[in-house]
Amino acid sequence: MKNIRYLFLALLSYSSVSFAQLKPVKYNDGTQVLNGFGIQPAKKSAQKPGILILPAWMGIDKLSKDTAENLAKLGYHAFVADIYGEGNYPKDYKEAGKNAGFYKTNFKDYHKRIALALEQLIKSGANPDNIVVIGYCFGGTGAIEAARAHLNVKGAVSFHGGLGKDASRAIEPITAKVLVCHGADDPYESKEEITAFQQEMRDTKADWQMIYYANAVHSFTNPEAGNDNSKGAAYNEKAAKRSWEHLKIFLDEVLKK
Repeated sequence: MKNIRYLFLALLSYSSVSFAQLKPVKYNDGTQVLNGFGIQPAKKSAQKPGILILPAWMGIDKLSKDTAENLAKLGYHAFVADIYGEGNYPKDYKEAGKNAGFYKTNFKDYHKRIALALEQLIKSGANPDNIVVIGYCFGGTGAIEAARAHLNVKGAVSFHGGLGKDASRAIEPITAKVLVCHGADDPYESKEEITAFQQEMRDTKADWQMIYYANAVHSFTNPEAGNDNSKGAAYNEKAAKRSWEHLKIFLDEVLKK
């Protein structure tokens, strides 16, 4: 009985410190209500590093929430941003394309929504000077935009994100470290756009990396994307696992724990 009691107490203690819960967070951009999700590290303490997660074009999804939970287990504060806001969530890909297109064109509005989400991450206890922003697809574009906008982030990570920008925009130095995880067979990023992005990174004197994953197309990190590469977007388990490991290496390098 004594051994069983000790085992029960050990399990109770483990569950209390090793698992954090993702919680909804309501915040605002003026009168627009935004609905994000935040989570604290499994072992709570003040001023831990923070990770801002920018979802793909359909808005907050299972992938972005799962990512937040996994990052909390690694010791990070995490926050999933709501870019579109209440009443503007897309019902299908057509609406998602329209919504994402608006923010890609009106990039300063995108910067503002990212900055507001950063404020929520900091309110949760994350160190304001020790933050990385990551994003998937449309959110990957946002991560790069956070670096372009000189938001207070140490690094930006794009998973199968759009890399292009209007050529008329000024080229300014990028101080955040940049990691791009890219499907080698992604049909949605042209060679011209990739070349222009890489030249931008050189021109801005950025500390950047771009990693290609064989046999991977768009959305390769998302299990809900199916497995048919011919559709242009599909899950690739090997690429997903490798890119997660590359993210962890990047975070270990960029952030102080």
